[in-house]
Amino acid sequence: MSPAGPHEGAVPRGSIVACPDGPLLVRGDVPVVDDRGNPVEKHRATVALCRCGASAIKPWCDGSHKAIGFEAP
Repeated sequence: MSPAGPHEGAVPRGSIVACPDGPLLVRGDVPVVDDRGNPVEKHRATVALCRCGASAIKPWCDGSHKAIGFEAP
């Protein structure tokens, strides 16, 4: 029996990448939930989540990390 192709019973995949001194990039089928566990609708396949706490559009990144000098690995 051959393995399932990319559209035949394949498990959707996603990834989360921490950008140095910036947001978390969430790609693919990764659910985003709020502090109460409620789903937050994603309007794109890839979204950037704020890590610095300064974004005016949380949970999404608005680039504020650059203005405040946020540093993270």
